[in-house]
Amino acid sequence: MKRAFDLLLAALAGIPLLIPVLLVGILVRLTSRGPILYWSDRVGRDNKIFKMPKFRSMQVGTPAVATHLLSDPDRYLTPIGSFLRKSSLDELPQLWSIIKGDMSFVGPRPALFNQHDLIELRTSSGVHKLLPGLTGWAQINGRDELPIPQKVALDIEYLQNKSLFLDTKIIFLTGLKVLRRDNVTH
Repeated sequence: MKRAFDLLLAALAGIPLLIPVLLVGILVRLTSRGPILYWSDRVGRDNKIFKMPKFRSMQVGTPAVATHLLSDPDRYLTPIGSFLRKSSLDELPQLWSIIKGDMSFVGPRPALFNQHDLIELRTSSGVHKLLPGLTGWAQINGRDELPIPQKVALDIEYLQNKSLFLDTKIIFLTGLKVLRRDNVTH
């Protein structure tokens, strides 16, 4: 049921998002050198690594670590990188990962391959069995500002209560958070 919901929502979202996707791609190309998309190694269901696309918001050569671990993240941003991140437009290419089946619309955000503390906590609590999501319970309850143990606690809460109703609620609340640009640090 969840897979059918993801595919239906991706098809419905894909058409109206086509023009913004093209415009953002052109803007990325015009404002910085390098590829339009950044393919990040992420941890998926059962801790399998997959390639997750994002519009490139950081300069080519930026270390592949979580943004909060960079000493001065702002110096790595492209001219439109901050806008892409704060508006969440950098996430649009992840529709491809949803269609492909590597991600869902709702689930725990996929960890970077080198976020060992997050991966270990999720694995020990069974969260690694979930398909990662474009958004999730932790994202609407703090997003970038949450420490890892609190993120995992919210992921566990989602695992224990997941339903179509909860997924719909999370998608709706995500839309509100994105419009307000809540809890985005970079």
